[in-house]
Amino acid sequence: MAVPTNKEELQQAIHTNYGKLKKELSEIPHELTLGKNLEGHSKGTLMSVNNLVAYLIGWGQLVLKWNRMRDNNEDVDFPDTGYKWNELGKLAQKFYNDYEDDDYAVLLEKLDQTVKDILSIIDKTTNNELYEVAWYDKWTRGRMIQFNTSSPYNNARGRIRKWRKL
Repeated sequence: MAVPTNKEELQQAIHTNYGKLKKELSEIPHELTLGKNLEGHSKGTLMSVNNLVAYLIGWGQLVLKWNRMRDNNEDVDFPDTGYKWNELGKLAQKFYNDYEDDDYAVLLEKLDQTVKDILSIIDKTTNNELYEVAWYDKWTRGRMIQFNTSSPYNNARGRIRKWRKL
């Protein structure tokens, strides 16, 4: 799928990629979700399916936080307070830890709700606000949302498909 360049394409990319990912996730037996046997987000690490879902929730929650803060005219620490862009492996570990007490069913519900909340923001935002003005550095709001939703959903699906073949 091409990189979205407008509101409708962004919505479609999220719906499509999340729909495919959700199908893959729904087919995984819960008892297989805790084993750390998927390629991790930091080089040379392994993670569980639960960790992967936690990662997606974490980034989705950051997207929601960034939008909420910007809407309130607050400064945003990108990617998150206490983390730099070159520390994304540490941020992934934080996400794993944030959701480590949640079982697989709860994680899937949280991911579903996060995606719904992001789509709600997109629904309320104009194409101009999403794609015609810089929002963070040189990136538009729509591109920042896409970087942290449809693209990671596609990547996660690929990881799961590769893992399932093994």
